[in-house]
Amino acid sequence: MGIIANYVALAKMGTMESITILIDKLHKDMTLKESRFVDFALGQIDTEHGHKIMEYYIMNGTQIQRNYCALYFGRLGDYDIIQKAYDAGKIDATQAWAR
Repeated sequence: MGIIANYVALAKMGTMESITILIDKLHKDMTLKESRFVDFALGQIDTEHGHKIMEYYIMNGTQIQRNYCALYFGRLGDYDIIQKAYDAGKIDATQAWAR
C-alpha cells in the first residue's frame, strides 16, 4: 500500500489517534509532497467524529495545523467553525477566507 493510501486509510478511520498521526505530519520541516498527501487525506475525513477532531485541532493545533484545518472546513463550507476560530484568534483573516 502506498503512502497516499495509508494516509487516506488513517483519515477514513476517523479516530483521534489516526487523525493525530496525520495532523502531526504538518510541521515547518515537512516537504511539499508530504503536505499535499496529508492535505488530500484530511479531505477524506467524512464522519461526524472525525469532523469534531478537526474542530479540536483548528482551536488547539499549531499554526500550520490550524491552517490545514481551516482549509478542510472551507472545502466543506463549514464557515461557522472557521468564524469561531477566527474570532478566537486561532487563524488570521487570510487563512480563514482562503479557498
